[in-house]
This record gives sequence, C-alpha cells and structure tokens, in this order.
Amino acid sequence: MDTLGHYFVGVAVKRLSVVEADPGRSHQHEFNGIAGFRAVLGPERRVLETTFIHFDADGRATEASGRATWYDTRERNPSRSAEYRLYYEASEVSALYQPGDLVAIALRPDGSLLVLSTPAEAPLAGQIAMLLGVHVPLSTCLVVSDAAMEVSVDHVRRAILRSIGLEPTISESDADLVERAFGATFPTTRAFSEFSRQQSPPSDPVVDPDGTLLNWLDTEERLFRAHETREVGRRVREGFLDSRGEADVDGFVRFSLSVQNRRKSRAGHAFENHVEAILTSWGLRYERDATTEGRSKPDFLLPGRAEYIDSSFPVDRLVVLGAKTTCKDRWRQVLDEAMRVPDKHLLTIESGISVDQTSTMRDRRLRLVVPLPIHATYTAQQRQWLWTLRAFLEFAKITQRSA
Repeated sequence: MDTLGHYFVGVAVKRLSVVEADPGRSHQHEFNGIAGFRAVLGPERRVLETTFIHFDADGRATEASGRATWYDTRERNPSRSAEYRLYYEASEVSALYQPGDLVAIALRPDGSLLVLSTPAEAPLAGQIAMLLGVHVPLSTCLVVSDAAMEVSVDHVRRAILRSIGLEPTISESDADLVERAFGATFPTTRAFSEFSRQQSPPSDPVVDPDGTLLNWLDTEERLFRAHETREVGRRVREGFLDSRGEADVDGFVRFSLSVQNRRKSRAGHAFENHVEAILTSWGLRYERDATTEGRSKPDFLLPGRAEYIDSSFPVDRLVVLGAKTTCKDRWRQVLDEAMRVPDKHLLTIESGISVDQTSTMRDRRLRLVVPLPIHATYTAQQRQWLWTLRAFLEFAKITQRSA
C-alpha cells in the first residue's frame, strides 16, 4: 500500500513570522518555533541538502536548491534549555517569503529536506493541509504525527504530491497485471478504463458516486503508470541512435513528446470514460460529444442532441456537463457549448481552485462539480457553492423524470 511514509519521514507545518520573512528585521534566515521537529531531525547539528519551492497565489512555482542547518542555538550553553532552529541559505525562493505564509518542512526518506511555501490563502495551502490532515490557519508549528505517515495515498493525495513534484511509487505487480492482459502494447483508452474498473477495489457508483469515481481514476492512473514505466523503460534501454550509429537527439525528443502527449490525452479520455460509466449506472440518458452549434461538442449533453435541437423541448430539462481533469482557462470552453442552455456544469478533480476563479465561474453561470473528498481543499466559502457529483446526478435525475 502506498502511504505518505513513502514520501516523508516527518513534516513540520508553520506560518512564517515577520522576523522570519522580512530580511529587514532579521538577516539570520532561520525557521524558528519548530522545536517539536527534534523528534524527526534529532538532537545533533546536521546539514541537509534542501529543495525550496514557493508557489504563488496562482500556483506558479519558483524553485531553488541549497542547504539547511539544523542546530541548537544554545549548544554552547548546556546549562540552558535547548532552542532549535533551521538555518537556510538565502535564495530567490526565500526572497518571496511573506509574513503569514504557510511553510511545510519535510524530511524525505533519502535524508534530504523539502521546504514548501505558499500564501496562506492560496489554493496549495488547502491542498497541503488536506494532504497532511492538518487544519489551517495555524497558530503554532505543528509536527505531523507518525500515524499520519501511515495514511494511504488516494487519488486526491496522489495528485497533490504530483503537483509538488513527487511522483508515486511504481508497482511491478501492477505492471505484470497489465502486461498479462494486454501484452507489450497500449490498449485503447476505453478498453483500459473498463479493465481498470474491473481491477478497482469494490465500490458502488450508485451509493457512492464521488468515491467510486476517484477510486476508478486512482486505479487506472496507477496501472497506466506502471505499464508505461515498463514499456518506456524498454525503449529507453534500447537507446536512440540514427542510421549512422550516432546519438539521435531528434528521435529522442519526438519519443519524449509522444509520451507526454499520450499521458495528457489518456488522462482526459479516462476521466470521461469513468464519468460515462457513472451516468449509465444512474440510468441517465445522455450523449457524449454531441454536436450542438457549429463545431461545439459538449462532453456530455443530457438527455441528447435530438432533444436539444427540438425547439419545443423545455430548456430547463436540458443539462450540459463538461468534464475536465483540470480547469485552468479550459473551463471557459464549456460556456460556448450548447448555447440554448444558460446554466452549465463542469465536473473536475482539480484541488483548491482559487476563490477569484470560482467567483468568475459563478458569475458566468457555470456550476463547479467536485467529488466530495476533494472539497476539503477548497475554502469554507467555496464549499457552500460547490456541488458534489452526487448532487449533480440527483439534479440530472430530476430533470429526466416523467412529465
């Protein structure tokens, strides 16, 4: 089972004080108030290779590498109680620190440190809190318990880990399972999605559509990455040489791009495949990629195109559902699809979208639908407006009830 312990030995989470963030107040570049982290880093002075990553309010990352020193400021005065601090080198990341920023200091299994920082109101702050099972804002430094390291990494946590540059572990047994089913090939997305649902832990899409969707997605992502790692590894080991036996750089670049494009394409199609399976399990009538105006093709049009082009069919019984794994600016595409329907819905599995962006969606009459387990990464204000997948399905069911 993949757990947080595979990624972190221990984590301390805190808010930056004015002294820590403002170089005008202190030139020491130290994180203080983290004495509880002694249980993780130990009592002795140590110097650790460290990666610093700062995410701004829009999720853009700035990264720097350096060293951090863990030490007792009173080590030369053994008669006084210890006062531990973590000294860090100045960098382009530390220059971005602001008082109140959320900072997570994590010891990795390889003995290095990962220091993540972000404004306390930024989406990533909620994601870090959800990942580690803590609540923000924090009044003091919190050292995540050993028990938290045993928490299973589900689809939501896996996505957050990936967003901070930590790839999930790959299972050889998963790779063997896929190879027995499909050989050394990549099956169609529809076939792979169906296979993944069959291999997922038992869940009921009618009783728990939100959890089931994430369960299916997590299984497919895990199996696909295992299969991809094995197959891409075989190709990489073959090497990239041209007809003259020289390094084929262009061939390598083309192969790399094909791998990246396949990942993006399959992720979107897999998402739609599993959403379709849930709509079917709820007995809803729908059409996938139905043409409305011009070249517009909503991901899901309920009940279908025939009803949509029938001017006598009530508009309030037409439902548009976009399905995007991530929103970014792509959510605006949904607004221009199926113009007969003024109020549209968008299902996503993206964690912690900014308040500004969800407010704009709301103003544009686009209802955001997010599986329930991901709601924890949104603010309390946003959660009052968000719909769960179950809420959407129940709404769609009402629109299709017999007149």
